[in-house]
Amino acid sequence: MRILIISAGSRGDVAPYTGLGRRLSDAGHQVAVAAHPSFEALVAGCGLDHRPVPGDPQKLILDWARATSREESRALTRAYADGLADGVAEAVAGGADLLLTAFGTAPLSRTAGEAFGVPVAGTYLVPAFATGRFPLPNARSTDGAGPEDNLAAGRDVLRRAEGTFAGAVTRLRARLGLPAGAPPAPVDIRPAFHGYSPLVVPRPEDWPSWAEVGGYWWPARPDGWHPPAELVDFLQTGPPPVFIGFGSMAAGQGERLSELVAAAVERAGVRAVVQAGWAGLSGSGAHVLAVGDVPHDWLFPRTAAVVHHAGAGTTAAGLRAGVPAVPVPVMADQPFWAARLCELGVAPRSVPFQDLTAEVLGDAITACLSEPAHRRRAAELARGIAAEDGTAALLAHIGSVS
Repeated sequence: MRILIISAGSRGDVAPYTGLGRRLSDAGHQVAVAAHPSFEALVAGCGLDHRPVPGDPQKLILDWARATSREESRALTRAYADGLADGVAEAVAGGADLLLTAFGTAPLSRTAGEAFGVPVAGTYLVPAFATGRFPLPNARSTDGAGPEDNLAAGRDVLRRAEGTFAGAVTRLRARLGLPAGAPPAPVDIRPAFHGYSPLVVPRPEDWPSWAEVGGYWWPARPDGWHPPAELVDFLQTGPPPVFIGFGSMAAGQGERLSELVAAAVERAGVRAVVQAGWAGLSGSGAHVLAVGDVPHDWLFPRTAAVVHHAGAGTTAAGLRAGVPAVPVPVMADQPFWAARLCELGVAPRSVPFQDLTAEVLGDAITACLSEPAHRRRAAELARGIAAEDGTAALLAHIGSVS
């Protein structure tokens, strides 16, 4: 079967689908991933076909930050959405028997699937159905919420998500000759599979029967990858370091954050591996090493703790490695995952990015490392997560329709 996986956004929005795609490829399917051009090497390096969709998310984030008016921000969003819509349609036109879509691109994928007669299944990295159990990621308010409040907050999240691409979907339907209609929503796609562990976020009982939670989809390690010699040497010449990285967050803040991180590391008295990310973090000195992209599944088990922005993928990698965390959420779904890490007992507290100082970060690292219960709980969760097969239910579905 020809399977096309469609996603957009930052590296964390794409990398898990390389692992999913590799697993589907190993099962005998022909797999392509539609993603931004900047991820061609990531996708191809995992042995999967890449179909480009327009857009540079890193540049978009910087442009948003520099926008001087709401109108300018809306114009940037519209241009991005329209380009992405056209790109998704072109990717689907390239041929597929089944579309697997990320949450963000779901309205575009559903529209293109309708136009070209290709069925669509949801493959979501975050909870995507409103529930009374908890507010969905990106909820505007989470304080003191009861079941009805949680449901309302979740429905608001979904409405806003649908609105992001509503205009682009309307224009795409017209271009593809489809009748006018309300843009499809992620909840309209059946079935839907969630690529995270039920040990981390249990499946709510009030979800529809076609929404499944089976386990994580782990990013594939690029073929032929080897760790940099400098990193191997650093790891071997002292106690396990703390990992510090903010992924695709804080673009353009590298100098300020690098100084902050250096002071926090000195305050905590630890060694650190600092990942540059989109912020462009750097590090210097005998106790700090700066690195580029390094597979988290290799690096994290070699660390004492991980400090990160609490994106879905990095959160998952830390849990998989069985190491405690200091979450520093910035935006979107990150406060949700940061809160889960604290509730699960693998993090002492969440440190919102806007509150980040060298003193606060250094003290949070010290608190994380000084309480053995955090590492014990992380190791316990890692054992449970290792026993899960997040792709099994999706493979079963594909087998039933192929």
